[in-house]
This record gives sequence, C-alpha cells and structure tokens, in this order.
Amino acid sequence: MARTRPERDGSSTRFRRWGVGGFPSVYPVIDTAHLDRCGRAATDLAKAIAAAERISIAQYRHKGRFTRERFEEAKDVCEILHGTGTFVVINDRVDIAMALRADGVHVGQDDLPPSEVRRLIGESMFLGYSTHNIAQLRHEECRLADYVAIGPVFATGSKLNPDPTVGLNGVAEARELTDKPLVAIGGITLGTAADVLASGADCVATISGLSAENLAIWETVER
Repeated sequence: MARTRPERDGSSTRFRRWGVGGFPSVYPVIDTAHLDRCGRAATDLAKAIAAAERISIAQYRHKGRFTRERFEEAKDVCEILHGTGTFVVINDRVDIAMALRADGVHVGQDDLPPSEVRRLIGESMFLGYSTHNIAQLRHEECRLADYVAIGPVFATGSKLNPDPTVGLNGVAEARELTDKPLVAIGGITLGTAADVLASGADCVATISGLSAENLAIWETVER
C-alpha cells in the first residue's frame, strides 16, 4: 500500500483536513540522544523514513542545547524528508521549527503552552501536544492542538524523569476524551504496537525501538 500524505503547504488547516483517518500507524521520532548512544546519524534514519512507503510524518527531537551543528543536522533532516513530501515536526523548539519552515511543532507540559505557540505560528504550521493523564487531556490548552499525544504507555528510557505509565487503559480513556488524532508514545515495541492501536490510538510513536534497518517491519503495523 502506498503511503497517503496530506497536501503539504505548511498549513495547519490542511493538516486538520488530513484528520484522524489520514494519520499513518507509525510516527517515527528521530531522537538525537538515542542516535548518539547508538552511534547512528539522524540523516541516515531520515533517509530510511523518506524511502518508506507508508510513513508520512516524522519528528526531529533534540533535548539538549541547540548548537549550530544541531541546527544544520535538523536542517538536513528537514530537506531529506520534505524531498518526499513527508511532514516534519520539530520537538519543543518553536523558534527552530519556524526557522526551518517545518510543517509542525510538538510541545510538552513543560514547554510553551499551546496558546502561546499558536499565537506565534498562527496557521503556518500544525501543533502537537503531549499529555500524560486525564486532567491534562481535559485542559483547555488541548483544544488548541491539532493532534494530542498520550503517554508513556509503558515504561520508557527515553526520558530522565518519565511520568507514570498510563497503560492500554489510559490510551482507551484518552480516546474517549478527544476526537483529535491520538498519538501513543512511551515504551512501545513491535510486539505491543498492535495492542496500543487496538486500544484507540491512531498511531504509535517510537524512539528507541526504531532503526533504519527495522523500519520496514514497523511499516507493517496496522490499526
């Protein structure tokens, strides 16, 4: 099956039209800390994602200081993915996302609130927002996001101080509370991805379980 991509014009309006049904089952996260530990290049993973048939969105995630070298790396990732029409999301940094003309920005509970992010980006890009419990999902800020993430679903080593796990029941509860595209993240493996999707997530985000070599297997995961 060929990948289905939204029309790419950098508009959150276009993204909303893409909607729940347009989200791919897998949302790769190009995490610099994980890749550095593995001795892998972000651009190599970006090339594998760009070559994938059924992946149409990916995130560049860097939690440290954004040096010139990291900026150039993020720029290269954007160029690789945009070359095949893949939507590119920058994690946390609204300024970097705007400078790179990314398609979207993803923020968490400790970052700029969605209301401030939306004020800065307007309709120029779409907005993702991380939540970790029901109270956060019910908060007014969630209404300003174009998609919502819930997690960690399972125990994860991708964060130094992770929030409590929500489990499959937490994913199901989140599905009941929002009609926005729902992304599940946190400790999800190839062995658990199908169960997470069956619990109500539109797609699963993966960090440590993803590599250029196993991306083709991740592509087979379906909801």
